Amino acid sequence: MKLLVTTVCFCFTFLAQAQVKKDDVLFTVEGDAIMASEFVRVYNKNLDLVKDESQKDIDAYLELFVNYQLKVKEARRLGLDEDAKYIREFNNYKTQLTKNFMSDNKVTDALVKEAYDRTISDVKVSHILVRLDESVSDTLAVYNKVLKLRERLINEGFEVVKEDVHDGETIFAEDLGYFGGFKMVYPFETAAFNTSVGEVSMPFRTRFGYHVVKVFEKRQSLGEVTVAHIMISIKQNDSTVDPEARINQIYKKLEQGEKFESLAKQFSEDKSSSKKGGVLTPIVGGQLRAKEFEDVAFSLENKDDISRPFKTDYGWHIVKLITKKGIQPFDEVKNELENKVKRDSRSALINSALVKKLMTKYKVKVFKDEGLAFMETILNDGFFKQSWETPKDIKEGALITIRDTQVSYKDFADYLMSNQRKYNNQLVDYKALLTIEFDAFLEQQVLKYHEDNLEFENEDFAFVLKEYRDGLLLFDLMEKEVWNAAVKDSVGLEKFYNDNTSNYVWRDRVDAVIFSSASKTTIETVKTELQKDISAENILAMINKDENLNVISTANTFEESDQELPQDFEFKEGVSKVYEHNESYHVILVNNVLPAKKKTLEEARGKVISDYQNYIETNWVKLLRERFGVEVNKRTLKRVKKQILKNN
Repeated sequence: MKLLVTTVCFCFTFLAQAQVKKDDVLFTVEGDAIMASEFVRVYNKNLDLVKDESQKDIDAYLELFVNYQLKVKEARRLGLDEDAKYIREFNNYKTQLTKNFMSDNKVTDALVKEAYDRTISDVKVSHILVRLDESVSDTLAVYNKVLKLRERLINEGFEVVKEDVHDGETIFAEDLGYFGGFKMVYPFETAAFNTSVGEVSMPFRTRFGYHVVKVFEKRQSLGEVTVAHIMISIKQNDSTVDPEARINQIYKKLEQGEKFESLAKQFSEDKSSSKKGGVLTPIVGGQLRAKEFEDVAFSLENKDDISRPFKTDYGWHIVKLITKKGIQPFDEVKNELENKVKRDSRSALINSALVKKLMTKYKVKVFKDEGLAFMETILNDGFFKQSWETPKDIKEGALITIRDTQVSYKDFADYLMSNQRKYNNQLVDYKALLTIEFDAFLEQQVLKYHEDNLEFENEDFAFVLKEYRDGLLLFDLMEKEVWNAAVKDSVGLEKFYNDNTSNYVWRDRVDAVIFSSASKTTIETVKTELQKDISAENILAMINKDENLNVISTANTFEESDQELPQDFEFKEGVSKVYEHNESYHVILVNNVLPAKKKTLEEARGKVISDYQNYIETNWVKLLRERFGVEVNKRTLKRVKKQILKNN
């Protein structure tokens, strides 16, 4: 029994030792501790992004992490964290990041699901709007006016009412056509989607005034389409190529029965897709900058339909439909929709739900009745002329307490003073005004307290913020010590190039004209004519007569392994044999063979600068290790390795 207890205790102790604790120090940089938990978190976060298996090695990754911490240490030593530009950029990021953590998850999830349901549908509506400033609290007269217009809309129809009441200033009667989620302000969107087809909504208010909407139709949205394309760029290296003429030549070959995929591989100048026969990643409505391209892509109805040539800002295109499918699954668009919800006016619902929870969490106490009664005594009509100021002898004491923080009467008065403008030249009931503004002020103060303390209460937020803080410092440091240094040091760059010229060479190249055709017989004819020293222009004129485009030629300097050259291409001057390549036939007129040779510094400048930067960085990191000193805790590292291997 004693042996069993001892064994169990030993196993328990072993497991406890193998688990990394939050306060375990993995290594120090000049005495400053870097925690094992931070390393484990960074390693696991980046694990799925690393495709090179060697970079998954824990020791190798630790080396990179140590170098990262050395650079951050050096950035602080140089005072880069005190630079005004750095502080401004960091604070801007912190503000944006904070928004992602300032939400109520349950309410957010419900709004995201609602948004998804609305983005997969379009609704066709008309509306009538009676303008009303959003600061006006007495709205009964306007509400009743819109209610009567609703009755007329039901009984007389939209066109009749529009003709009678629309003035484009105080009353608007408009046909809005189709729209989906996020295309209108949230209250309007909600009314439109919650009203049945053929029905007219009850009056509702937005920041523009009171509306009613009539819903005519609801339909499914466009969904998603996958297409392939052939693109000829507007900008051409070959001055003899007219982009519009070239795309029409290719379209002619398609009409003659040649394969779209083959022509895309041969001639499309979108190199990211040409190797795949022109196939692009799926497109969702509204995704592309080129609306002309999107319109054509979604207009194709059946698989393998091909468009006529058309132009965008990028060049001339021909598009082929691969697949057309409906709505994207919720899980695939959830994150994108969540970001939209948080930027949209519906975020106010999220804030209200969050504030309700925080009021309890932070034990918020509010002295509203007493406070508003006092504030009503010091407010005057100067407020509506933007001339009211916080009294110097304003009542002291707390209007709100949030944990141990007090929000004073003066704080609320200053808030009111800064918001006078929106009540300019209005006469609003003091009590109603104070009630509205106090509720907004209370929400603002609770959220501000939460925001100010977020880094100390939310571990995920603190980690991401630190990651950006250090990353921004590292970028500024690398720019100063490595990137700019390599570009500006012309003497050092030239010496580095001279010491490493064997790394910068041209492979074998040819100055050549490639003739391409879907017909082997045709290309054999081209070869025969070339061997007779007939010019390329005359051959093309002969072969492509009677408006038949049987051959296309491409003149350029081609390097070994170029996509347009056959794999077994022989580098020698003259007329080549006939090659079958990219599902087509080719003969190549080689005007000149340019043998492999060393590149000049100008020809290799981009690669030389990149290599020189790596060289500078390697030597610089060695100096940082000597300056600061790094000590790794071997026992902690052993536990880190066990935990990572166990979890992965």
